Amino acid sequence: MIVGAGFAGYRAARVLSRLTRHKADITLLNPTDYFLYLPLLPQVAAGILEPRRVTVSLTGTLPDVRLVLGEADAVDLDGHTVHYTGPEGDGGTLPFDRLILAAGSVNKLLPIPGVAEHAHGFRGLPEALYLRDHVTRQMELAASADDPASCAERCTFVVVGAGYTGTEVAAQGKLFTDSQVRRRPLRAGMRPRWLLLDIAERVLPELDESLSRTADRVLRQRGVEVRMGTSVKEATHRGVLLTDGEFVDTRTLVWCVGVRPDPLAESLELPLEKGRLLVDPHLQVPGRPGLFAAGDAAAVPDLEKPGAYTPMTAQHAWRQGKAVAHNVAASLGLGERRAYRHRDLGFVVDLGGVKAAANPLGVPLSGVAAGAVTRGYHLAAMPGNRVRVAADWLLDAVLPRQAVQLGLVRSWSVPLDTASPEVARVPGGPEKARAGNPGPAGEPRAGEGAEPADAIQDPDAGKHAEPPGPVKEPDLIQDADAAKHAEPPGPVKEPDLVQDADADADADADAAKHAEPPGPGKQPDLVQAPEDTPGASSDAPAVHKHRPRDPSALAPPEPGSPASSEGDS
Repeated sequence: MIVGAGFAGYRAARVLSRLTRHKADITLLNPTDYFLYLPLLPQVAAGILEPRRVTVSLTGTLPDVRLVLGEADAVDLDGHTVHYTGPEGDGGTLPFDRLILAAGSVNKLLPIPGVAEHAHGFRGLPEALYLRDHVTRQMELAASADDPASCAERCTFVVVGAGYTGTEVAAQGKLFTDSQVRRRPLRAGMRPRWLLLDIAERVLPELDESLSRTADRVLRQRGVEVRMGTSVKEATHRGVLLTDGEFVDTRTLVWCVGVRPDPLAESLELPLEKGRLLVDPHLQVPGRPGLFAAGDAAAVPDLEKPGAYTPMTAQHAWRQGKAVAHNVAASLGLGERRAYRHRDLGFVVDLGGVKAAANPLGVPLSGVAAGAVTRGYHLAAMPGNRVRVAADWLLDAVLPRQAVQLGLVRSWSVPLDTASPEVARVPGGPEKARAGNPGPAGEPRAGEGAEPADAIQDPDAGKHAEPPGPVKEPDLIQDADAAKHAEPPGPVKEPDLVQDADADADADADAAKHAEPPGPGKQPDLVQAPEDTPGASSDAPAVHKHRPRDPSALAPPEPGSPASSEGDS
């Protein structure tokens, strides 16, 4: 049984199926039917790649592996079973002889007022699709705005976290908005404004200084405001208050401060290291012969740096997936065990266009050469869709990007405080214990994964606000017209699907007339070697339930440590 189909889980399933050659039954439990190639996700948000280009079919590439769609919510280590919840709310139990925990990571939260309500993360495909639609909508609304202040707010974008993901999002996003302005100019003298914030001293603090200097130079030349030593002190529906005292009027807050291990690891009640399951160099949990872990959910000893653990990166997850597969096969009598040992071969950072920063085999590169190396690496590393990705890159080089809103993902569908960023929330859909405290009939309780109003809101929103209830800022990414079509005051209810800001943006004024009246109680470190590229006891069994949140998520960062340095996978 393999839980999770990220870099570690997917690689483990692929290698293990080859090693066992039908001598073992392999089951892969994952919420989606695809493996997501996360390093190219910023290009999806920027309109360069279509969403399916960065996904690889699990059933198509793992023919000898049984795929079960669902999320693990309880593990019975003594009874050797995993309980899961399926995508339609149905539950099930799966048995195992060997368990590989590769549940990955989720958005890292910090105790900053307003962030959980108003920011959006960047860990899954739904979040990338939402950000692309939102940025496009804000640019279109800014171009037609009569009020200069409203125009400035809408074309201002704040990215928090200058690690791998945040840097690429800011770099690609600036090019995306500039291309839209060329076709539809803003008010005289106005340009899209992108801010990249981090409490660290430099961009990409976890990478080599040469890469950091290159990325910083490219970002500043492109017009991105890089502010090191600065972060968000408070977020509201109309902007963010920075730690230096400045208030930035904005309708967009992208949260890329790093990741935290999936809460499933903590629910096992085994020894942890900062939320990660402690394993030995063979990726096996001490005292549990049938339990293995790899990727972001595992604290793997770094044999190259005694006393340290490998960082939470895609490169380590990919390599650990291969190692854990060999060790599981060895536990079945097939081959020999091997300790996980790894030496970094370099890094690549795609900065958009022909610009990139890379240091393959320690050789620092920038400009076109780095861009070629970066894209060549991604094509070699992807386990599928290489021709389609290359075709999209070619089309992007010769044709203008399509800046249209598809409206497929709403703001409330991708809350920041979720343990399932890979799955967009749907109205009336099943609520997992991992995503919050579920309410009756599948409705989330207010303030815990509920469907919040869209995040960027009209100044007149207060006029149409719901009656007083628990204080809650409206979500930070939203249309200006959302408040105008809000339901009249009534008993507190969760926002209905028609009240989503994204839908209201395209609805006409008559929609509100037919709305249901209020009723009571409704509620990478990513460069890798070419050969590794894909082609207390009791009588009752101990059931470890999934906890909804890692308590360490709300702990402030350690002094001197950058908020973004803990693992952009």
